[in-house]
Amino acid sequence: MTVPQVVDEAAPAARRREQRGWYWYDWADSAFQTTVLTVFLGPYLTSVATTAAGGEGGFVSFLGLDLRPKAYFTALVTISVLLQIVIMPVVGALADHTGRKKQILAFLAYLGAAATLGFYFVSGGGYALGGALFLLANVVYGSARVVYDSFLPQISGVEERDAISSRGWGFGYLGGGLLLAVNLVLYLSGAVETGLAVRVSLASAGMWWAAFTVIPMLRLRNRPVATHDATAGRAVTGSFRQLGRTIADLRGYPRTLLFLAAYLIYNDGVQTVIGFSATYADQELGLGKTTQISSILMVQFVAFGGALALGRLAMVIGMKRTVLASLVVWTAVVAVAYFLQEGAAVQFYAIAFLIAIVLGGTQALSRALYSLVIPPGREAEYFSLYQISDKGSAFLGSLTLTLALQITDSYRSAIVSLIVFFVVGFVLLMTVNLPRAVREAGNEVPQHI
Repeated sequence: MTVPQVVDEAAPAARRREQRGWYWYDWADSAFQTTVLTVFLGPYLTSVATTAAGGEGGFVSFLGLDLRPKAYFTALVTISVLLQIVIMPVVGALADHTGRKKQILAFLAYLGAAATLGFYFVSGGGYALGGALFLLANVVYGSARVVYDSFLPQISGVEERDAISSRGWGFGYLGGGLLLAVNLVLYLSGAVETGLAVRVSLASAGMWWAAFTVIPMLRLRNRPVATHDATAGRAVTGSFRQLGRTIADLRGYPRTLLFLAAYLIYNDGVQTVIGFSATYADQELGLGKTTQISSILMVQFVAFGGALALGRLAMVIGMKRTVLASLVVWTAVVAVAYFLQEGAAVQFYAIAFLIAIVLGGTQALSRALYSLVIPPGREAEYFSLYQISDKGSAFLGSLTLTLALQITDSYRSAIVSLIVFFVVGFVLLMTVNLPRAVREAGNEVPQHI
């Protein structure tokens, strides 16, 4: 049974209050993305694993695998993504089936925050504790994003969806960037021992996540759903049945499926460029850690303005055209990156600035478009598939880079090989008849789609 979206048009002030509360969760959990995933955890866990292995030539054991220390964190990321792919659809179905999105979001957020706080206790050779905490934190981080994203169609009308999504992304970049800046000051100041500085920085992301989640919990509210059995066991069973129906029903929305395919491909390019940029700067351009870290900070703060700017542009030329224009910029960025001169920090900053301008807008407007082409009342289920496309797509980009490096032994050839993701994604998105997809999903078509 499909339940109509509940957007309280009679109380715009109350709706705006709920929207502002929703933004704060992006502010809260972005600390995990920036401080933990992007900067500190990978190198730190690698060093902890190296200590436990007795040096780089040794091995550590985790979940029955014998791993080299330098491969430990990448293995953890792979395992966590596989777990996310299994768990996120179940979480989405449970949220839609029970209607208790607010409670489920709170549980996942505080579980993830607690696991992140636990990184403070990872030291010496405690690689296994660090690995277990990371698996828990990353899985619930992705699962919580499913529930968080699913609120978007319920707290905003179709004409404001792009603006609300863009503000959320922008606010998240600002929050994640602020905490990262504070942590980098602590880390680079030398005021405390390096290992302690890293552990404090990691724990601060958990505290930030937990503290600012209070705001959306005070302002978001659940919506009514179809009648269901309230017992936990039957709720879970019903959620699995609902998930099966969602996967089967997706075939009835071919244009939604085509949009998902386009998003998977061009977002794969986005994520791979972001993930490969530090390696490219280090190995090919010979740029130091100071340049790399400062460029990460710049991207966080410029992306805040970029997300808002592209949101405004979408109101003028439409969401689809804005995303297509951003993909043209991504293509140009990758092409120009091939010609960057070794040691040219200014050129690297210029490329990072362009990336920051389109990064938030590409992600925010894609989320807004997807929210329009999914059936009302089943937002969390369908956003779980969206998050799977987001998390699982990195495999294709990594594979492309691996093949390019293997064949050409050139980082420049590897970076330019990613153009194919933006070109193919552009072509697929061009072919999607979005107004028809919106109508087929049972939603109103906005004027500036």
